[in-house]
Amino acid sequence: MRRSLVILSLVSAMSASAVAQDAPTSAPSGIAVNPNQVRGDEINDAQKRAVAKGLKWLADRQQADGSFSSSKNVAVIALAGLAFMESGSLPDRGEYGHNVSLCVKFILDSCQESGLIAAEQSSGPMYGHGFATLFLGEVYGMTGDESVKEKLQKAVSLIERTQSKQPGNEGGWRYQPAPLDADISVTICQIMGLRAARDAGIKVDKDVIDKAVQYVRNCQNADGGFSYMAHQGGGGGSGFARSAAGVASLYYAGVFEGNDLERGLKYLQQFTPNRNAAANPGGQDGMAAEGHYFYGNYYAVQAMFLAGGDYWAGWYPGVRDQLIARQNEAGNWQGDFTEDYATAMALIVLQMPNRYLPVYSGKGPGS
Repeated sequence: MRRSLVILSLVSAMSASAVAQDAPTSAPSGIAVNPNQVRGDEINDAQKRAVAKGLKWLADRQQADGSFSSSKNVAVIALAGLAFMESGSLPDRGEYGHNVSLCVKFILDSCQESGLIAAEQSSGPMYGHGFATLFLGEVYGMTGDESVKEKLQKAVSLIERTQSKQPGNEGGWRYQPAPLDADISVTICQIMGLRAARDAGIKVDKDVIDKAVQYVRNCQNADGGFSYMAHQGGGGGSGFARSAAGVASLYYAGVFEGNDLERGLKYLQQFTPNRNAAANPGGQDGMAAEGHYFYGNYYAVQAMFLAGGDYWAGWYPGVRDQLIARQNEAGNWQGDFTEDYATAMALIVLQMPNRYLPVYSGKGPGS
């Protein structure tokens, strides 16, 4: 049954990326009538070449234990696994099936009895835990592997019990697996992990999600952007990467309409890639000045994809062309953290129109 669902999912994805949608592009609110649908013209020859070179470069960097040349960080390995899966591969199936399997093995070997997923020493293990939970959720949802389910359930339980209970930070998460302070960047990692697990059939406490939504809303500023932490107020705390994470957080927590989303999306539009970049400091140059280019675009492309319509149509071609121009001749990308991290993030962004992974499409069973 699981295999049939996987095949159906892949066929549907290929059909979606091959045919332009006839539905209206936007509702009166500005958010698409039929969100998370590809237009049909996103994938061109340059994108295909860039993705092929990037996937090969990343696969060549993988070590026998599933890690990568520059990192044993579970976040990087999970993101690489997601990049391979977005090309249509599953564990031991598809062109990069072996690479996906190596990523799964490394992540499972990094699961601790407490439920925390961590390998190398890190000052902020919850970042990696969130990405690793997301990866396991997608693997379990598309394979039904019982060995993955057990570890995934423990990972979800850890996220639930480490949600902040501290006044002012209630509902969020921070670097350490403890219910203390919180910030939006770590919080979105946990929300996405919970969403992937829930869509795969793992029970997630609704109260945890409701509190997470409230925390994210408490991070939004008057200008529509998001602060790094809750209740900072004003607009000065807003920025591209954290605002992209804030909008994505709302979508993945199950908020699909409303003023919060519209204001957040409008704020992000000033950073539209390649839109009058020379004259617009909020465009390409603004992203580069703030940093976190790959992290920000990873969340922004998901937010725009889920918003659909003119948001998606205006964002993806720009970031696609920008990433293709930034790719090194060898096939990799550089920036933010390590080459492996940047390359995995770039490949996930470029392959969004494939619509192979349920969590990114916003169309999982729990939708």
